[in-house]
Amino acid sequence: MEANQASSKKDFKNKINICRKEANETKYWMRMISSANKDKTDECKPLLEEANELLLIFSKIFSSSSRD
Repeated sequence: MEANQASSKKDFKNKINICRKEANETKYWMRMISSANKDKTDECKPLLEEANELLLIFSKIFSSSSRD
C-alpha cells in the first residue's frame, strides 16, 4: 500500500527496495530461529518459503521499475 502511494517513480522504487530488504531480513531471522530452536523448524519452514517468494516478487518489481 505504501509503494502505491509513492509521490514519484523514484519514491516507488525506494519503497519497493525497502520491501526487499525487509523480506530478506525476515528470511535471516527465520533461519536464526530455526537454528536456535530445532523444535521450531517445522513452523519456520513455510514462513521462510513465503518470505523468499515475497523477496522474489519485490525483486522483480524493483528490476522492472529500473527500466522505466
